[in-house]
Amino acid sequence: MTDHPHLPTTESAVTAVRAVAAAHRRAMTVAEDIGADRTSRRTSAPLFSVTDPDGSLPHEAYVELDGSPAISVRLFPEGDAQITVDGVEFHDVPRDHVPPFLTSVYGGLAFVKGRFFPPGYKLCVPLPGDETYQEHIPGVSLTPWLSGRVR
Repeated sequence: MTDHPHLPTTESAVTAVRAVAAAHRRAMTVAEDIGADRTSRRTSAPLFSVTDPDGSLPHEAYVELDGSPAISVRLFPEGDAQITVDGVEFHDVPRDHVPPFLTSVYGGLAFVKGRFFPPGYKLCVPLPGDETYQEHIPGVSLTPWLSGRVR
């Protein structure tokens, strides 16, 4: 995304999420895990080691943003993220796409698309540059926030 700076580290991504939260007047909490022994996806690191085989110190963060919709972001050391919006999980979102994703949700661009057959709903989050993330909404009922976004 050319509109947003490259986010090379977990720390820079947390800073970018903090800026989006401030712009939309959302409080946030951050929990950080540093070291291969503390992060969630370190299959390449030897057991009980703190660094990866290349000597780097992996850094992972979990961010919760207050308000409606309920949003959490898990930033992984590998450069991707998992974003959960009102219970809908978006996996493998590139770290650079997290700020525009959140801006799209908070800016009212996210919408819910539904089908009668087979029944189901998808949460769609458009980003600048003709990219849209879509995920199936689990369950049969929608939260009040999701219901208000049905098209």
